[in-house]
Amino acid sequence: MDGEEEAEQRDALEGARDWVDDHVDRWHTVLPDLDPHVEGAVTRMQYLADHLRRVGERALAEYGLRREEHEMLHVLVRSGRHTTLPQLAMDLGEAPNAVTESLDALEKRGFVTRSSTGSGKKNPAGDRGEEITLTDEGHTTWLGAIDAAGAEERRLLGSLDWYERTLLASLLRRVVLTVEGHDEG
Repeated sequence: MDGEEEAEQRDALEGARDWVDDHVDRWHTVLPDLDPHVEGAVTRMQYLADHLRRVGERALAEYGLRREEHEMLHVLVRSGRHTTLPQLAMDLGEAPNAVTESLDALEKRGFVTRSSTGSGKKNPAGDRGEEITLTDEGHTTWLGAIDAAGAEERRLLGSLDWYERTLLASLLRRVVLTVEGHDEG
């Protein structure tokens, strides 16, 4: 999008209202002290997060993945395509025996392989020597699901120019840092 198209898009949005504006107006009559900017921003963030979650779930379903299977593939990609069962479980925040069902499903589909470097036999209970390796098919499936969800992210944020995307990212970072600085849990 060139500068002229961006200016036309901004002009078209001047005065444009979304459903959140109506929501804020309704609540402002009930709660006169309601900050419309806070309510509007939070409601829009929640709406966008829900929308992206639904799109992500559809992308996973398109590739036949459950969320926990996708997370395993994600960890394996980040780990250089291989890790041990205890490390995988730790990265997922689960006990080793809690990840075996999803791991078995991924192995059955050819997305991962498991091998033991210790005793020479597979141990689903979590032998420290058991290595989990992401296959090319698993990587391709993970990448397809990521790309499908990412297309919607790019579409949504494509309505902003580079400066607006950078500003939005910086402002959201500041809000996240506020949460991180005060989060008790």
